[in-house]
Amino acid sequence: MEREKTLILLKPDAVQRKLMGKIIQRIEEKNLDITALKLIHVDKAIAEEHYGEHKGKPFFGELIQFITAGPALAMIVEGPKAISVMRAMMGKTNPFEASPGTLRGDFGLDLTANLIHGSDSPESASREIQRFFGKVVA
Repeated sequence: MEREKTLILLKPDAVQRKLMGKIIQRIEEKNLDITALKLIHVDKAIAEEHYGEHKGKPFFGELIQFITAGPALAMIVEGPKAISVMRAMMGKTNPFEASPGTLRGDFGLDLTANLIHGSDSPESASREIQRFFGKVVA
């Protein structure tokens, strides 16, 4: 089975609530590999590029304010079907609708502060990995 790469961002709420270790443990227990990892502070320009598809929507400003509010943990996660496996592990975007056993279902507190971002396709993974890690690892 072909290995995929995906970008995973543990958002400022996950970092602030000290959930990084628990989330990384779940990723590793699923036998996925974390091949790059860095603690970053997402600046406004990167945030606006990352959430560009939501520009003009009423919640766009709130997304930008949230993701730039504190440190985030950026990871490249690799493995068979890594994109779909990680998205299933994350659960629905709204933590109140996410199933128990998913990251958002177990730890999410709010629609905006929903802990984690994961790429939704190989194309977005490539673009997002380059955005947060540069061309060297993409």
